[in-house]
Amino acid sequence: MSKKTFTINLAAKKSGVGIETIRYYQRIGLVEKPEKPLSGYRIYSEGIVTRLLFIHRAKELGFSLAEIANLLVLGDAQCAETKVLATHKLEIIKSKLHDLQVIAGTLEQLIQSCESNSTNQGCPIITVISKKIT
Repeated sequence: MSKKTFTINLAAKKSGVGIETIRYYQRIGLVEKPEKPLSGYRIYSEGIVTRLLFIHRAKELGFSLAEIANLLVLGDAQCAETKVLATHKLEIIKSKLHDLQVIAGTLEQLIQSCESNSTNQGCPIITVISKKIT
């Protein structure tokens, strides 16, 4: 039974990340760099592609590369520690969502004030953004 191997191009396609991203991950130690054989093309194992997929999916969930490095170190057997990291990430995301909802509400109010500006004495949006802090 032979294991699948990939060139960097195929590894990138299979994992959904760019070739330069793979090289960057290698430079920062998230992914091992395969030895370069005499033929000149590095061969990436299925395990490396699986790791690239993990990194890609973790990034989609909002984890930073440093947090992903921690997740990779923890691995499958450290569920309690992984849960702590995920819970912390969720709290951060919920906080950001709240902040974004506040920003959206403010923008909606500014847009409404702009639409009701019948005097045409300047744009209320620009006026509010330009106000000096006193």
